[in-house]
Amino acid sequence: MSKIKVLIVDDSALVRQILTEILSSDRGIEIVGIAQDPLIAREKIKELKPDVITLDVEMPKMDGVTFLKNLMRLHPLPVVMISSLTEKGAEITLEALEIGAVDFVAKPKIDVKDGLEDYAYEIISKVKIAANTKVKAYTEKKSNTPFMDVAPKLSADAVIGKTHYAKRFKTTDKILAIGASTGGTEAIKDVLMLLPPDAPGTIISQHIPEAFSGPFALRMNKSSAMTVCEAQDGQQILPGHVYIAPGSHHLMIERSGALYLCKLSDGPPVNRHRPSVDVMFRSVAQNVGPNAIGVILTGMGDDGAKGLKEMLDAGAPTMVQDEKTSVVWGMPGEAYRIGATEFAYPLKDIAAEIVRKYK
Repeated sequence: MSKIKVLIVDDSALVRQILTEILSSDRGIEIVGIAQDPLIAREKIKELKPDVITLDVEMPKMDGVTFLKNLMRLHPLPVVMISSLTEKGAEITLEALEIGAVDFVAKPKIDVKDGLEDYAYEIISKVKIAANTKVKAYTEKKSNTPFMDVAPKLSADAVIGKTHYAKRFKTTDKILAIGASTGGTEAIKDVLMLLPPDAPGTIISQHIPEAFSGPFALRMNKSSAMTVCEAQDGQQILPGHVYIAPGSHHLMIERSGALYLCKLSDGPPVNRHRPSVDVMFRSVAQNVGPNAIGVILTGMGDDGAKGLKEMLDAGAPTMVQDEKTSVVWGMPGEAYRIGATEFAYPLKDIAAEIVRKYK
């Protein structure tokens, strides 16, 4: 089996060295070249024909986003962005994902060497996933797309007790719960853009760093007919509103009389993630039962699969994104495999199916 050929593009000699050491440690990866700026990278791409590029978001001569636009327009390749854990870095990275980058790795603000080495497994995994991803040529998207009228791997037990299905509430309020990981920022946007402004109150757990969740919510708010915000503890969940889990907390739902509220927890990572989709789905199963709708979009790993099964067992309709349209069919694939849903839909059909479930 041929090795994955990687070109590292970063203006930091230290980061280039660390990424080279990490990626070279895997027998299935070969570093074919390095470049300290996009102009050098452009020539090396022609010469070396890499399978995957790791690309710094902020570089001299040409910023990473401008280079990425040119690359994805003229010579589409799988790209993993290397981003700083800052608000500016988050905004640039989210734009890069919109342009066509497959995924990103966040550089810590302090002690880059130890920080990146702590994420060695994640970096290697994301490069391997990128190598098997089909990328499309970039074209400018219209912003006025109308909505349609229709760590140790812990389980959720570490944060929230097991589901009891005896609870059934007399309420007509619906709740939509969506979980995603790799490729999820764009998949979530595609779904939200097609949901009407009176869609059910929606809670979302996307695997994302703390510095990224706020900018991500702002970006989604600009793209959706619904009102999108980063969730706050105790915040009432209203129809036509979307609440995105902060990157540092689990997002759960709790009931207060006739109201549904957001509940945040800084409990331990579950399935190595905080926020965890399993934690969110379990809380929905316990507190909303059959009045909820559960959805898993593209993502690596298996977070959310068991929780979606708990939602199904509590009477909620469930669905996942299909393999063909997923960047990674890990989370949705595992949910489908264990019987958490019978329905796997193309991304473009998810919003219509959600509307059909609650109408």
